[in-house]
Amino acid sequence: LKDKLVAPLFVTDDGAQGNPRCWDKLRQSSALDFDVVVCGGTLGIFIALALQLKGFKVCVIEAGRFRGREQEWNISRKELEELIEEGLLTNDEVERVITTEFPGCRAGFKNKEVEISGGYADNGIGYECFVPNVLNLGVSPSMLLDIVAQRFMSIGGVLREFTPLKGVVVSELAGVALDVTTTNERKEVIAAEPITARLILDCMGNASPISAQQRYGQKPDGVCAVVGTCAGGYDPKENKIGDIIYTNTMIQDKTKESAGHHQYFWEAFPVSIGRNGVEETDVKTTYMFTYMDAEVERPSLLTLMDDYWNLLPIYQPSIKDPEKDLDIKRVLFAYFPTYRDSPLKPNWSRLLSVGDASGIQSPLSFGGFGALTRHLRRQATAVSEALENDCLLKDDLGLINAYTPNLSAAWMFQKAMSVPKNKNGVDPQFVNRLLATNFEIMNDMGERTLLPFLQDVVRIDGLLGSLSRSFIKDPTYTPQIVLHVGIPALVDWMGHVSMIALYTALHNFLSPAIQLWINSSYNSKNGKKYLLSDGDRFRWKRTIEAWEYGSGSDYKF
Repeated sequence: LKDKLVAPLFVTDDGAQGNPRCWDKLRQSSALDFDVVVCGGTLGIFIALALQLKGFKVCVIEAGRFRGREQEWNISRKELEELIEEGLLTNDEVERVITTEFPGCRAGFKNKEVEISGGYADNGIGYECFVPNVLNLGVSPSMLLDIVAQRFMSIGGVLREFTPLKGVVVSELAGVALDVTTTNERKEVIAAEPITARLILDCMGNASPISAQQRYGQKPDGVCAVVGTCAGGYDPKENKIGDIIYTNTMIQDKTKESAGHHQYFWEAFPVSIGRNGVEETDVKTTYMFTYMDAEVERPSLLTLMDDYWNLLPIYQPSIKDPEKDLDIKRVLFAYFPTYRDSPLKPNWSRLLSVGDASGIQSPLSFGGFGALTRHLRRQATAVSEALENDCLLKDDLGLINAYTPNLSAAWMFQKAMSVPKNKNGVDPQFVNRLLATNFEIMNDMGERTLLPFLQDVVRIDGLLGSLSRSFIKDPTYTPQIVLHVGIPALVDWMGHVSMIALYTALHNFLSPAIQLWINSSYNSKNGKKYLLSDGDRFRWKRTIEAWEYGSGSDYKF
């Protein structure tokens, strides 16, 4: 089907297509406007500042006004400290943007909402545990983005608001030109000249028109559908910790509505309770989400929202009637498409997708801020070296978005937590039993196993350890898991797990030697020279990074 469809033209490297004014400026200008243009400022401003700090001339364009939303972003301190280490924020600034802090989050999987003790094998209902220091900080996006943007502009960065991107033309030799028009808030045109640069970074999220063109005709391999609210009215005494992932119902049968079966999950965070939870508040953000395949016969967000209102009093007993008891501040809803061939490699030279636009975030999560902080140092360094060594062709840039086996292996978890459209005879307790057993084992194994997993990092030590213990603990359940996910998917997953093991070994034993080789040099008449060319050094460094991040070895305990 994809071969028969013609993708809408947004990016082109064909001189006969695209805006002629863009091609004219590339041909006629003696110098490009910028080294890098970052498209999409909300999360793009972070890598833009990182590159500006490295001495490049960077521009950020944003389709509307550049501002953060009022709703807090939840993140772990470890992830937030990445911004300090990269020089984007100071310690004082980090402390200033934290508006909520609580001890940690609950993880639980139960067939019904009752008090329980022990594990699934003991009570037949489920298991829950408390995980400290994970997603336990709420930061103010508006404050955070304002600080980063002000620093970006104070050192020469350019931020252009109300500048929607209408198209891109790419010349491998000359550069890229962006078809843009900048207006003011009254929609009056301020500037209509194309912007030229050496490189474009696409930070426009999963709705990016650039990635949409590249993936045109490709159905997502999965979808995470999310609904929720930020509202007041909850019991302040109970609003002290979060829920990172929680179930209290079995798989929902929606076959009468021709929508298949779904397991609903909850996530919740207290809002504005101050540092160390010193303040009491009745405001909480609650999400209900589910994983599904991208079939037409699936529930709409409106249907999920109806289920959210009906199930919320079971999840939050202090709310008897959501319509009367809640002071709704915001209603939240979204689909997050996910693709197995992520991160997305570029189709064109001088253009690289970053963040959600590339699919670098875990298929289990629906927030890209944590993925951004994890990969910020790697991506900023790689992009910087690509610019310095003129490694801007698509094959070189593709090494920055290299195959990541632990990201690919995470697909099995999403598949196990969803039910295929036409699958009948599903045990309603399947997902809860599976997750309750595995989380009990991971919690018993300790934080070195549980914390990386909950922060979207899959490592071979925790993975193999938890799987082997799970088989021993509940051996009769393994055949049901195989039947649920299917033999082909299981074989594919085992291939990715094997690659995680290989990448771990390569990172631990081969990377140090290769790093010495990359840095080896000799003295010549013209000064110190490296044994390898600049291009080869760039490629080997990206290979080493792929081994490190693809094995989860970048996670520091």
